Amino acid sequence: MTAPEAESLRTRPMRPRRPEWRTQAPVVAVVAVGGALGATARYALTLVWPTPPGGFPWATFWTNVIGCAVIGVFMVLITDVWAAHRLLRPFFGTGVLGGFTTFSTYAVDIRKLVDAGHPRIGLAYLAATLLAALTAVWLASAAARLAFTERRR
Repeated sequence: MTAPEAESLRTRPMRPRRPEWRTQAPVVAVVAVGGALGATARYALTLVWPTPPGGFPWATFWTNVIGCAVIGVFMVLITDVWAAHRLLRPFFGTGVLGGFTTFSTYAVDIRKLVDAGHPRIGLAYLAATLLAALTAVWLASAAARLAFTERRR
């Protein structure tokens, strides 16, 4: 026998829950597709702008800076301006921009520069990328917030 309180809590019949994989499968799919698109764009940029041995990795540097700026604008748009579809953030934010920006390549580039006897360039690259990426996301989000709040008035 069940307690009377428990019976009164059930005012409607319980629906069977969807299996976890059925709710996560679309998210995983859009992250995968977005990641493939972002990584392809990043790879294309490195083919167009290759880094000479011992040289400053400009393609990776600008990929990360531009990607961070886009992340700043995107986050303002989906949090302050739009009512975004639930799959937009995983597709574009995590997938496309996650595949496009490449902080793992940044770390490998630093290691290659140091191992090749260019520690000053490696240190300059380490500091410049970090500073430029953080500045880009901050400036882009501030500019987007300013631009979109002005439009709303």
